[in-house]
Amino acid sequence: MSHIQGFRIHPRPESAVSSALLERFRSYPVANVSDVMSRSTGTGLLRPYHKRDGMLVGRALTVRTRSGDNLMVHKAIDVSGPGDVIVVDAGGPGSNAIIGEIMLALAIARCAAGFVIDGPIRDSDKIGQGTLPVYARGVAHRGPYKDGPGELHVPVSIDGMVVRPGDLVLGDGDGLLVVMAEEAENIAARVEAVQRAEVALLQSIAHGCVDRGWVDRTLREKGVL
Repeated sequence: MSHIQGFRIHPRPESAVSSALLERFRSYPVANVSDVMSRSTGTGLLRPYHKRDGMLVGRALTVRTRSGDNLMVHKAIDVSGPGDVIVVDAGGPGSNAIIGEIMLALAIARCAAGFVIDGPIRDSDKIGQGTLPVYARGVAHRGPYKDGPGELHVPVSIDGMVVRPGDLVLGDGDGLLVVMAEEAENIAARVEAVQRAEVALLQSIAHGCVDRGWVDRTLREKGVL
């Protein structure tokens, strides 16, 4: 671990999220997971810039860096592997991109699961042609600095959403969500129950036998009818 002010590479904690659990979450829409988690976390401000082909699902490999600097993001790529989502707290909106086409290629070579960048990216046209998930705050043509400071394997804030090393990160067209690693198994079981109920409801709608009485009951309770 560095003792230079502002630079720290912490030991990476073991994640409680297994590969099998990652696969279970791959079939869950972010909206359903959000509902199970009381609709109280996540962000829709970071948008997907890749060619969408399924969900972003992986364990958080976290980076905190100053706005416009990607030195520690390069280190994160070098230590990443299958199932890792490189989650970068770069301070939100900024004028210098954190990653571009070359860093995307490096992450693909490491078999990383994707990027979440609370900051801008560049080479968005190229990134948009690929399927590696990339979520970012926006786009900027100015390149990054490579001076630091920064930290690896620390809790970070992504648009106010706290992400800890090893937490489960999910993303689809509706936005991003994080599930605490130790809660992921329980959340998965609850989402599966919700999805079974949704299937039954859709079948009722298709057969014309859905009960819509709750709408008028609610309106009567509110004094509308």
